[in-house]
Amino acid sequence: MAIGNTFGATALSSYGGFWISYAIILTPGGFEIAAAYSSPVNLNHAIGLFLAGWFIFTTILLSCTLRSTVAFFLLFFLVDIAFLLLMIGHFFLSSTGMPNILIIKAGGYFGLFAAFAAWYNALAGITDTRYLLYYPYSICVIANLCF
Repeated sequence: MAIGNTFGATALSSYGGFWISYAIILTPGGFEIAAAYSSPVNLNHAIGLFLAGWFIFTTILLSCTLRSTVAFFLLFFLVDIAFLLLMIGHFFLSSTGMPNILIIKAGGYFGLFAAFAAWYNALAGITDTRYLLYYPYSICVIANLCF
């Protein structure tokens, strides 16, 4: 925030808070959150609502990246799809009340793809022509799709 990057400060601090809160929800024993629910169905629906909130937040951030680079837009698009699939996986449960494993795995793969996109964006943001390695700041430079 020291350099006036409100978007970066909002996104990074918010997703840091997401990981802390998600870890607290899933930590067995210490916080007793899962024990507070009467059934696994109620717990999974609560996690689905939690992820729905993050899906909405990420969609708002995605709309803020529309005038940015294609790589930066792709990062938030992949995170948004990951949250959507994880949310759906916690709403459409199996007959035993457990999350839909196939949809959860698909969400995990989109999260993994988002991680690769984040590493690419980070590397593209810190390198320039002064260094031996040069990474284009946007995929649109490669495909000649810049507007």
